[in-house]
Amino acid sequence: MKKNRVVITGLGVITPIGNDVDTFWNHLIAGKSGIDYITQFDASEYAVRIAAEVKDFDPLQFIDKKDARKMDRFAQFAVSAAKMAVKHAGLDMSKEDPERVGVYIGSGIGGLSTLEEQHKVLLNRGPRRVSPFFIPMMISNMAAGQVSIHIGAKGPNSSSVTACATGTHSIGDAFRILQRGEADVMIAGGAEATILPLAFAGFASMGALSTRNEEPQKASRPFDRDRDGFVMGEGAGILVMETLEHALNRGANIIAEIAGYGMTADAYHLTSPDPTGDGPARSMIKAYQDAGLEPADIDYINAHGTSTPLNEKYETMAIKKAFGEHAYKLAISSNKSMIGHLLGAAGGVEAVATALTLKHQIIPPTINYENPDPDCDLDYVPNEARSAQVRVAISNSLGFGGHNASILLKVYEDV
Repeated sequence: MKKNRVVITGLGVITPIGNDVDTFWNHLIAGKSGIDYITQFDASEYAVRIAAEVKDFDPLQFIDKKDARKMDRFAQFAVSAAKMAVKHAGLDMSKEDPERVGVYIGSGIGGLSTLEEQHKVLLNRGPRRVSPFFIPMMISNMAAGQVSIHIGAKGPNSSSVTACATGTHSIGDAFRILQRGEADVMIAGGAEATILPLAFAGFASMGALSTRNEEPQKASRPFDRDRDGFVMGEGAGILVMETLEHALNRGANIIAEIAGYGMTADAYHLTSPDPTGDGPARSMIKAYQDAGLEPADIDYINAHGTSTPLNEKYETMAIKKAFGEHAYKLAISSNKSMIGHLLGAAGGVEAVATALTLKHQIIPPTINYENPDPDCDLDYVPNEARSAQVRVAISNSLGFGGHNASILLKVYEDV
């Protein structure tokens, strides 16, 4: 069966370094950190007191007040970023067949703030006072559900829940739907909002978070020898993806092409990555083979790069397994050095960043890279953005449970 080519025509982001695409990109290539002390709750008694919060977000710019009150923060992020992406794509739904426009947006955790709030209501005021909107605000699929309602998209609609691989799986699965011709347009990505007491207590108890409280903007330091854990972020990253035929027919501006997708499992441990790097390596191999490319064709990897001791060691190992000697010629960087780890939204935001890398031919840096780690001996584009010829790029996302996902983007060429 002939597969459709798939292109990206619109981008939308809500992030710790900007709530529109231009601000996000300008801050990303400038090496600006969005990490600071937590303001959303009193973290003074917590071992971790820093996060990458979304700042100056007003959902009423995109959603009316009545509807916004029925959404958890993660769904507000999703709808806002999706509307931004649809506008960026110049997609006029009045001219589209709504049954051919789909949504695939995931969240790793979903409406945790709603769960926290309503649990307090249950304990303090009893079961009759729990909100009738509690369940539809909390469940993870509601980012996709709310976006479909607000956009008017009646086509394929689903969501991934694969921890930190969620956004990339959602984009990859949407890519497959378009390849098969089951839709003309897919709105895809991830959203997350878990800067909350319960989430911080849980992640801190695991020892997963950085405790570099005295230097918030230096706390996220992927591939650096002194990395000590990730910094939690929040936000959303959404792509408008179309079949090439549909995009050309409506005269859309094509930002990049999605040409490959790989997904694998470590089958190893609940939270620790496989120490052989096998799972992520196979995911990257599947992505470039799916695109009909060879290792030497890849120019750049937007790494998962969480700033945890184990991830970077094994992701570096995986890159070497997947690319052999070409690994030393690749440029690699981690957006998480600036925006923190957005969990289920990470893959969506990093896909936006990868598309912009291809568009502008500038690679965002890995900031806070000060002390080389002998286990991480590749080119991580340290501290300053780099102008470079980037024709093909891979974006990686690796999640708890051993979920690995890689998407391959390339410069669009009319061939």
